[in-house]
Amino acid sequence: ALEQHAQEAVELLKEKRVSEGVVRLGALLRIPADLADPALMAGDAGYPSGVTREYYAFVEESLTKIPVVLDDPPALRMQRARLGTYWRSVHGRSRGDSGVILEELFRNGRVVDHRTLDYRSPVFGVASLAYSRAGTSIAATWLVLWRSVGGDVTRMPTPGQRRAREPQAAPASPPPSPQRSAP
Repeated sequence: ALEQHAQEAVELLKEKRVSEGVVRLGALLRIPADLADPALMAGDAGYPSGVTREYYAFVEESLTKIPVVLDDPPALRMQRARLGTYWRSVHGRSRGDSGVILEELFRNGRVVDHRTLDYRSPVFGVASLAYSRAGTSIAATWLVLWRSVGGDVTRMPTPGQRRAREPQAAPASPPPSPQRSAP
């Protein structure tokens, strides 16, 4: 079904119905975003009532602290034939993270208030990974489909790695100038 949605977007772009194709492509991007969301991957049983609400409230409050990183650099260069396999791998990794949400936000038979968690919690780690996984899978999907219709990617810069810099020491203050006494 996912491949069919992708093909519909590609066909519209090939027919030079660019506006419709881009809208279809935009709608398609919801799919990799959902596949990267561990709260949606909780399985058939799902979570007890309130857990998902607390998870999303925690994510919303934490967004300014979550760094977005490229989760899978080779995914930005993959071929169209690998898209389904890639989506399945995103789904599997997200599903693997969903148990952490349950363990951390449902204790002793009660839903944990998201305000009791911070950036040191495992939930923050899961949210951070999921956010980066979503960004990467959306970008990878867009690029795969864009290239498959002959879209120009020649001016696309190669993603680079950024490393945290050590804090710079403050420059030393110049020594005080000698003062002259009045004659």
